[in-house]
This record gives sequence, structure tokens and C-alpha cells, in this order.
Amino acid sequence: MKKRSLHWKEIMTTLFFFLSIHFVAMAQNVTVQGTVSDVKGEPLPGVSIILEGTTQGTITNFDGKYSIEVPSDAQLTFQFIGFNSQVIAVNGQTTINVTLEEDVVGIDEVVVVGYGTQRKEAVTGSVANMKGEEMRSVPAANVSQSLQGRVAGVQMAQTSSKPGSVMQIRIRGTRSLNADNDPLVVLDGIPFAGSIADINPSDIKSVDILKDASATAIYGSRGANGVILITTNKGYKGEKATVTYNGYYGMKSTIKYPMMNGDQLMKLRTAADIYGMGEDEAEGINTDWQDELYRSAAVTSHDIGVSGGSEKGNYSAGLGYYKDESPIPLQDYERISLRASLDQEIGKYFRVGLSTTNNYSTMNGANLGLYSTLSMSPLASPYNEDGTIDPVISMPLDNNWAYTEKTLNDLGDKYKNQTRALGTYNNVYGEVKIPGVEGLKYRMNLGLNLRLENYGNYRGQGIFTDQVDRVSEASISNSLKTNWAVENIITYDKTIGKHNFNVVALYSAEETMYTKSGSSAKDIPSDHFQFYNLNVAAGEKTLSDGDYYKSGLTSYMGRVMYAYDNKYMLSATVRTDGASVLASGHEWHTYPAVSAGWNIKNEPFMESITAIDMLKLRVGYGETSNQAIAPYATLGSLADRKYNFNDLYTTGYYVNQVPNDALGWEYSETWNYGADFTLLNGRLSGTLEYYITKTKDVLLEVNLPQTAGVDSYWANIGETQNKGFELSLNGTIIDNKNGWSWDAGFNLYANRNKLVKLDSGQKENTGQWWFVGEPIDVIYDYKREGLWQADDPYLDILEPGGDVGMIKVQYTGEYNADGTPVRAIGPDDQQVINIEPKFEGGFNTRVAYKNLDLTAVGAFRNGGTLISTLHSSSGYLNMLSGRRNNVDVDYWTESNTDARYPNPAAVRSGDNPKYGSTLGYFKSSYMKVRSITLGYNLSKSTLLKNSGISKLRVYATVTNPFVMFSPFKKATGLDPESNSYGNENAATTETYKKRLLTVGTNTPTTRNFLIGLNLTF
Repeated sequence: MKKRSLHWKEIMTTLFFFLSIHFVAMAQNVTVQGTVSDVKGEPLPGVSIILEGTTQGTITNFDGKYSIEVPSDAQLTFQFIGFNSQVIAVNGQTTINVTLEEDVVGIDEVVVVGYGTQRKEAVTGSVANMKGEEMRSVPAANVSQSLQGRVAGVQMAQTSSKPGSVMQIRIRGTRSLNADNDPLVVLDGIPFAGSIADINPSDIKSVDILKDASATAIYGSRGANGVILITTNKGYKGEKATVTYNGYYGMKSTIKYPMMNGDQLMKLRTAADIYGMGEDEAEGINTDWQDELYRSAAVTSHDIGVSGGSEKGNYSAGLGYYKDESPIPLQDYERISLRASLDQEIGKYFRVGLSTTNNYSTMNGANLGLYSTLSMSPLASPYNEDGTIDPVISMPLDNNWAYTEKTLNDLGDKYKNQTRALGTYNNVYGEVKIPGVEGLKYRMNLGLNLRLENYGNYRGQGIFTDQVDRVSEASISNSLKTNWAVENIITYDKTIGKHNFNVVALYSAEETMYTKSGSSAKDIPSDHFQFYNLNVAAGEKTLSDGDYYKSGLTSYMGRVMYAYDNKYMLSATVRTDGASVLASGHEWHTYPAVSAGWNIKNEPFMESITAIDMLKLRVGYGETSNQAIAPYATLGSLADRKYNFNDLYTTGYYVNQVPNDALGWEYSETWNYGADFTLLNGRLSGTLEYYITKTKDVLLEVNLPQTAGVDSYWANIGETQNKGFELSLNGTIIDNKNGWSWDAGFNLYANRNKLVKLDSGQKENTGQWWFVGEPIDVIYDYKREGLWQADDPYLDILEPGGDVGMIKVQYTGEYNADGTPVRAIGPDDQQVINIEPKFEGGFNTRVAYKNLDLTAVGAFRNGGTLISTLHSSSGYLNMLSGRRNNVDVDYWTESNTDARYPNPAAVRSGDNPKYGSTLGYFKSSYMKVRSITLGYNLSKSTLLKNSGISKLRVYATVTNPFVMFSPFKKATGLDPESNSYGNENAATTETYKKRLLTVGTNTPTTRNFLIGLNLTF
């Protein structure tokens, strides 16, 4: 028995020995080679191949080839952005070719919906998405400029043409009368406390825009005007370190304002017969003051990024530089940006991360305008007989400082206008999966934000004035804004058979503090001091009004998203906000939102309709609210008045705003109906939506009569309404046929805005240009019908003392039995003029042949009214008197009676023609190509195979190449987009309300010619 036992032990030992040799042999390393391609057979460069369980790996080259040494029993993971990953066992193979399929729920099919993501086909609210790469097809300084015309229902309107300026953003119209109408910006999950100009477009991975209340309700009162969710670039797990460079450089061609030349101004003076020649004017001189001023300007952008990841984490960092020069000397914008992010899993349950976005920007010469240049007489020369610059030019009634490129560049320390801003926006988070409950996790977000702004302005003695002995002046201001936000989020994801649940609960709190102070001084002893040491000033020193506030917001939120069998979707949200800026007892408001979706295509009765790939119907209802008024507005306010009392200089205070201890929330109710579809095997996709939003208890500053002794008070009075439709289409017209491909996108939208109710049952507030039943933004003025002609009847009745050739406006009064007007034209004939367009939208197209591609992006607008203060009486550039230079216009003469502009010798109102304001109204229709780009992809070039470069693309772009179908462009040669607020860039700034946008004497529009490079290695 003992011998048999020993015998079996010998046999087992021998067997184990041979098996061990066999498995050791199998575990020996082998070199695996192969090619990774897509389903069309095109090689995929840059695919990550990772050895499972390690951080070791490699990437494919330009031809999609790879080589890696691994154990013969290893498993390899093949990963590429936008494609499904594959895990393949080596099993001793030395050649493994892999075909990766595009992820049907890949980067194009996932949208950020606030505190999470969702597949597009499961979204029930109104959400628009744009990838950063698509957005950057239009080179721009900031996100607002990049998105213009790209998203249905999102209006980007230009408020300034100065370098670095941002656009006014309106999502589905204007809701509030006095409160803020700007959307909430969320950066990497945390509400953004800075300026949108602080975000570098090159750092953006995607932008998601929440438009209806069922989608925005999750952000509460801050989402009342829509939400823009910005996600920045991040690394990917298992990604080998990748370095990118994106840059461009371009020169600008300036589009000049259409002013008269010397001969034209002489003829105008003769026709007006008001002014003669000025001291510095002479016949035969023809100075183009714009040519004397404008310089050759450039724009440049450079961004470097690095990203990568391990099996448990990822990282990303980027550094950017941007500079935009204005055609006006000494005016430019410069920004340096730094971004970084880190995500790391710790063990099985924990995950932590951070993201930081920082920038330092400088704006120079922001107060340099064009009015003096445009109004300067072309009959005067900027040069003296000896060739030196004449600093002051004398015209018939005015003496102007001569703004030229030389005079500005020669100022040196005699002038400086500069705004410097530093912003840092940081988000730290920690996340833990709850053990024992699959799908349940807790996350805390902590946002810490700070923005500093320093402003200084210095003007030396006699600079920018005709008074050579006017003393120097300097001013400074400094502001600091801090913000912290804490969000506690519990998320539960669960799938039970065909039932999918996502539950989110949130508690958040945030606080914002702002301070500002400033001072000014006169008679600085030396230009070298500029604004850096006001204490040395020999003249008057003044402390300007400071500012301070602290506000807080506390919120609770719950959301449930449910889907059954990918057919039926339901989302319900309840949020409660408490805002410190509202009156005690009225700080809290609760609002619900619910939306539902039905994927009809997934029903059995739709299976036979092969032309439809996806068809989803959506309906949503939600409430949002707005508390965007200044802190302490409920408390009333005091104003100060300084005066002398005997020998004392003292300050008195008086009440200028009455408190309102019942001030509460302005809130909106929205219904949204939508349909999403994909047709023809994905060749055509689109969205159609209709919405109606009713805003009630509008936050309104109510003006009081002078007899009250107080100016105004804040109240919840009034109602507004917005309704409209949106259509978005994206299609593939040619899909890689013989090397050709063609993609196109189109969006169209219309919004109808209406003021439903004002305070105290009023039907109109003519002082604010608000009228019940009309849009919020209108003009209240006379309507121009043309010019009075010699054979027109009733000139003597309607315009006593009027002249043939003067402006003819519409008479709205009654008529006598014989058909004659009962009265003369007067203030009662002023009417409401609608400035809102009938519809607007945008388009984009990309045509490619092999490695060559051509892209165009544009926008269009139909209907509405454009205000040009250049042509209006408020601009004092169309006085038609010859006092100063005049806009080049076609005016009435006895031999030119069909002109648009009046007889210069006709009746006047002050310095301008009577009813001169009506000359500034034009139809605002246009179609504008914003950019055209021609690019060539060198990534597959044999010259780069061994260079380590995985992507190399060069391109040339022209921005603002041309405008079509624009009455304003045809009449003036100018860009039909606004460039100013209503109270800016005009000689008189009281004519139009600030909320109206105009074309004024701002920095001129340019056409830019760029060359750029995209590089990845």
C-alpha cells in the first residue's frame, strides 16, 4: 500500500512538472503586430492599445499600424474616441487586425443635461449640442462669437466691435423688463461667476444649451433665461500622453465708414447755405481722415495642450495666448489662459478630481472712439506747411483734436487707458460609490472663483481737446468679485429589465461678494506718473462712488428620469430656491417641471418604415423664476448730494428709492413641444420645436411722479410672453463617394415677444417705450413716409412753415369732411416701430475631397428694423448742414427729387433736419457668410510616418467675406450687424434706450485673412 502511494506521488510530480513547462512556455512574450481600421477599411491613427491590468501600451501610427510586445496569454484593449472599445485575447497570435465600429452612443450622441448626461434619443427637454471642433470653425475671441447663428433659438447680437468684446445672448427672447435676461453659464458643472470672455474657445470640448423650462428647471432661478453648459477638454483613461497645438495668425482689412470727400462736402455746404469755410479749411484739399487714422492690424491665437490617462485616471492641461488688434492705434485686447483638469479613481469606490480655468486679460484703448475722426472736415489737412502735424483742426464752428495714426503713436506716456482682469475659476469634487447598493453614489462639488479687475485712464495736458492748457486728468477703479458654491449630489442609476431609472437629489449653497472703489485726480505733475500715483496730483482729487454687495442662494432639488424599453421617457424635477436679494418672507420659491418623450420608431408598427431611423415626440412643462436684481433693492436706497454750507463742504442724503417688503420672485411658465428625427440611414437628422413662455410678476422698477419726492421703487408688476418655433437640420449629402463628402447644416427660428401687462393697469409707458400688446424692445418715433414734393397736398396744414424736400412723416389724426387734416403733425403722431425680425437662423456646409476640405458658416435675418445712429440725428454725422463732415448720402435737390435724404436747406430742428431721427431706420434683413475655410490634412502623408505626428492640418480662413440681401449694406456699404448699445457711440446718447442695439461710431468692422495650423503628436 505504501509503495503504491509513493508510485502515484511520482506520477503526479512528473505530470505537474511537464504541465508547468507547458504553461511557462505559453506565457512567454510575443510581438503582436497589426492594423486598426474603421468599418470602411480606413486606417485609424492614434488608437490606444493597452495591456489589460497595466498602464503599458502603444498607439497606432498614420497607417493605423501598431506593434507591441506582450505575454502570449495577455488581453489587449483597443480604444479610440467615438468608437466602441474592443478587448481581444492574444492567445499566442502575432498578427491581430482590428476593425472598430463607431459608437452609436458616442460623443455625438451624448448631451449634458445638468448634473449628468443623457443619450440624445432619451432626452425629453429642449437641448442643443455643439462640439468644440465644430464651434471653432469660426475663429473667434470667445464662445458667444463662435456660436452666432449656429443654434436655433439662441440669438447672439453684437454689442461692441472692439477687440475682445462679447455678444448679447438671448435664448428664446427677452422675458424681463428691468431684471437680467442673460442665460446662466455653467463651466464643468459649476455655475460660472466670471465673464464669458474669460473662457478660451480652444479649451472647450462641447457646449450644450438648455432652452426650455423642463430642461433648465434643474438650475432653478439661475436658469430662468436658459443655461449654457460648457465642458472643457479632458484626458481619457488609458490614453497615451498626447500633445496638441492649434494656432492661427491673420491680418485685417478695415471696412471704412462712408463719409463725404472734400468735393461732396463743398456741394453740401452750398446746398445748405449755412456755413462757410473754417480757418484750417481750403478748397482743393481732400483728406481721408480714416486713412490717416487706421493702421494695419493683426489677430493671433496660439494654444498648446497635453492630455493622457492611466487605467484609473486621466489628466489634461492647456496654455493659450490670444491677441486682437484694432485698426485704431493703441487699441487691442490680449489674453493669456491656463487650464488643467485631473480625474482619479482611488480603489473600488472613490473618485476625486479638479478642474481649473484661469486667465489674465488686458484691454487697451477702450475709450478711443471714431466720432472726432468721422466728423472731421476733409477740406482740412492734418499737416502744417513744414510737414508737422497740426494738433487741432478748425472747422466752421468746431475745433477738433486731430486723431491720426502718428498723433496717437507719438503720445507715449501722455495717454493710457487700460483694463486688466485676472480670473480664476476652480472646481474640486469627491465622489463615492455606496457599497452594497449598485448604482448609488454621492458627490460633492466645491467651486471657488475669483475675478479681479483694475482700470486706469490717463490723459495728458491738452490731449484730445482743443484747449492746449487743459490740465491732465487721471482716474482708477478696482473691483473684486468672489464666489463659492457647494453642491451635494446623490445619484441613483438602476436598470430592471426594460426599466431604466435615474434619480438625482441635490442640496446646494453659494455666496457672491463684490466690492469696487475708485478715485480721480487732475493736474498730474508728470506724464510718467500716469494713473499710478494720484496722490501727487496738484489739482482736485475725488473719490468716486464705490460699490459693495453680498448675496446668497440656497437650493434643494430632486429629479427623476425614467425610460421603458427605449420607447417611453419621463422626466420630473422639483426645485426650491431661497434668494437673499428678495424681501424677508418672500425669499423662497418652489417650481416644478415635467417632460415626456415617445420614441415612435421603436414601436412594432414602425418597423416596416425603413426610411425612418428615429422619430421621437416630446412635450414638456416647467416653471422657472428670476431674482436677478441688485442686492438690497428691497430695502430702498439713499442718494447723496454735496453742497457748501457757509464755509463747510458737506454731504447730504435723501431717499431716492422706496423699499418694498413684499418684493418676490418673477417667474415663467413654459410649454414646449418637439419632434426629433433621423432619416435615410442617418443621412438626415433634425429637430422641430414650438414653445410658449408666459412670465408673470415681472420685476419692474416703477417710476414715481416728482410730487412723491422719491424717484422709484421695485415691484412685481407686469407680464410678458414669448412664443416661437425652431427648426434644425443636419444632413450628409455625399458620403465618401469616390473620395468626395458633403455635409450641411441649417437652422431657422422665429420668436414673437409681447408685453402683456404693465403696472396699475397702464396700457403704455412712453418714457420707457413700453406698450401693452407690443414687443418689449421697440422704437417710439415718427414713421417716415419719404420727402415732401412740390405737388403733395396739405403741406401747409400738416407742416406749417415747412419746405419742399423736408422729411414727410405719417399723419395719424382725423380728417375734416372735405378731406383736409384737422391739425398739424405733432407728438401724437409718434408710433410704435417694431424692431424684431420675422425670422433668423444660420447655415454651415463642409465639402471635402480626400484630404482637402472647404467649410463655410453663415447667418441670416429677415425683417425688423436696424437703428443707425450714423444716419440718425442723434449721431450728429448726418446734420446735412456742412458744419462738420457728413455721412455720404443722397439728398434732395431740385434736380434730384427722388432722393432718400432731405433738402439741406429745408426746415431744421436744432442742428439737424426736422424728424432727423427717422433717417436712421433701415430694414435689418441680411444674409452674411461669417467665415470660409480651406484646409488640407497632411496626417496621412508618407513624409510624416516616422515623425511622431498623428495629425497635421493647415488651413486658410477669411472672416466676414461678404454680405447679401441687406438693404443697409446696399445703401451704406456697412456691416448690417449692430455694434453698440442705444446709449453709446453717438453724439447724444439720450435718444434711444440702452437696451436697443444700434450701429454707431464704434471700432470699424474688419475682414480678416488667417492662416492656421492644427497639430497633434
